Amino acid sequence: MASTKSRSKTPPEAPVDRALDAAVQGDDVRFDRTLRPQRFDDYIGQSKHKENLRVFVEAARQRGEPLDHLLLCGPPGLGKTTLAQILAHEMGVELHMTNGPVVEHKGSLAGLLTKLQPRDILFIDEIHRLNPVVEESLYPAMEDFRIDVMTGEGAFSSSLQIPVSPFTLVGATTRTGLLTAPLFSRFGHVLRLDFYPPEDLARIVMRSAGLLEVTIDPRAADEIALRSRGTPRIANRLLRRVRDFAQVLGTGKIDIPIVRDACARLEVDSAGFDEMDRRLLRVIIEDYEGGPVGVETLAAALGEPRDTIEDVYEPYLLQQGYLGRTPRGRVATKKAFAHLGIALTGETGSPVSLPTQKKLF
Repeated sequence: MASTKSRSKTPPEAPVDRALDAAVQGDDVRFDRTLRPQRFDDYIGQSKHKENLRVFVEAARQRGEPLDHLLLCGPPGLGKTTLAQILAHEMGVELHMTNGPVVEHKGSLAGLLTKLQPRDILFIDEIHRLNPVVEESLYPAMEDFRIDVMTGEGAFSSSLQIPVSPFTLVGATTRTGLLTAPLFSRFGHVLRLDFYPPEDLARIVMRSAGLLEVTIDPRAADEIALRSRGTPRIANRLLRRVRDFAQVLGTGKIDIPIVRDACARLEVDSAGFDEMDRRLLRVIIEDYEGGPVGVETLAAALGEPRDTIEDVYEPYLLQQGYLGRTPRGRVATKKAFAHLGIALTGETGSPVSLPTQKKLF
């Protein structure tokens, strides 16, 4: 089925934590559900957006109306699905969840919309991947709470309007630029989620450790936060992997030495980069002399789809200043050279390794 209630199923999530063993991803999804906050009071970070949403929710509840349609933008793992679940909980309504590519035709959309009760929330992840025909059918539902259905053929065709309950559409996307202008303009509020600062991630790690009944040194939580790429999902998954090492190789308590040992084994360095991040930067630096190099060339060199590079690898590297975009392609910054321990130029004009490599782990 294309839609499920929030209590029964979570939509597919983007694979953002590539350094961790794929065999544990099923357990990770289950634990993600356990660790996700259900109320604004438990939600850490994104303070400005959270306080605005509190106001919108309270105003809608006082008027007895649905929330205005909401678009959540940002890289994977920053809490878009969690915010949708919190909104439904705070509004006291059902959350119906689906994914853009799953809604294949107008009939699927009609089935989703006709099941909604007044003020329910319909969450569509990867909304930028909606079929154009489906997207156009969504417009009257968002504006006038109706579905237009064509019956008959040729001269005998006619349009039948089916009313739907007033609802809230919450869309999530990692690629705001791929949304059409008509769809984008129909959202009453747009939230652009930012990468989390280390202090907020450390608080999330401490909260999650408490839920998992794990003893953790606050300084170890800070160390995990620094290696989590500004992303709560990665922080929680890294915490679970460190917990495994602490249980098997240590005393069960998570401290700084066990965090560093676990990260070294997982090849997650001091900046939170895994092997693919470092490989991307090395390709630009060593194979293309620091750039510029086109994203299609990078995709071919790395054996990864272009969308994966743009959605998963690049955002954090760009935000942290390790990578730059130019009209001619991607370039590695001085910060990337320094992190990998590579001199900007050698006698031949090509990048060379420094005599003393920077300690990555």
